[in-house]
Amino acid sequence: MADVTVGLLHPGEMGSAVGGILRAAGVRVLWASEGRSRASRERAETAGLVDVRTLAVLVGESGVIVSVCPPHAAVDVARQVAARRFAGVYLDANAVSPGTVRASGSILEEAGARFVDGGIVGPPPKTPGTTRLYLSGKEAGRIAALFKVGSLEAIVLDGPPGAASALKVAYAAYTKGTAALLLAIRTLAIKEGVDDALLQEWARSLPELSARTDAALRGSVRKAWRFVGEMEESAATFAESGLPDGFSRAAAEVYRRLEGYKDAKQPPTVTEVATTLGRQ
Repeated sequence: MADVTVGLLHPGEMGSAVGGILRAAGVRVLWASEGRSRASRERAETAGLVDVRTLAVLVGESGVIVSVCPPHAAVDVARQVAARRFAGVYLDANAVSPGTVRASGSILEEAGARFVDGGIVGPPPKTPGTTRLYLSGKEAGRIAALFKVGSLEAIVLDGPPGAASALKVAYAAYTKGTAALLLAIRTLAIKEGVDDALLQEWARSLPELSARTDAALRGSVRKAWRFVGEMEESAATFAESGLPDGFSRAAAEVYRRLEGYKDAKQPPTVTEVATTLGRQ
């Protein structure tokens, strides 16, 4: 399917990596620079994406559109594309609830598009074996064919739109949810003066937790601004299934308090995080 033209919305850290994989496979990938940041422009240029400036041109020239945007923007992006009567295949690869992705799907299908639900598990796909793109919906196989080459493994699920997002939510509820929990636990221990004792007990009975806390400090804190919406979508998914949603809502609040570390060049120390979390 290298002859298809793909429109990418938008080249953030994850989106630009996905676009780069498609470019390496010989696919023409478009993006629209109008209203986007300098950082987006630099990522798009590095990935080899073609700038068509406006969304209208991107929609008009694309046979497939891939949406990789912050969760809160997913439905709005779908509406913008639907308003331009896109009639190709639209992949929603955002970290949203099944309910949200089905809402986007309805908007697009009513306007004439075909819709595929996608859920990305793992970091930006730069190394083979690290990242999976789960897909569901009637056209999932067509999207999977775009990723036969490269470091993003496409896996088609036997289910309608919503299935891929449900898997993504279930996975992230644990990985990002427990990262937030560990940061909150360390904050509690520091405020109560028992952090050293807690670390000593972890070393004896749960030795993996110190390393996982360090990983959360290195990775999750810098991306906290992105994880707020994802954890809110996670909470919505639990609620839609008749389950308690407080786990994910608490994680969203932890990440909300850490939003100030966005794009920090150096990860904060656990003491700095504890101070930030404890100010509220």
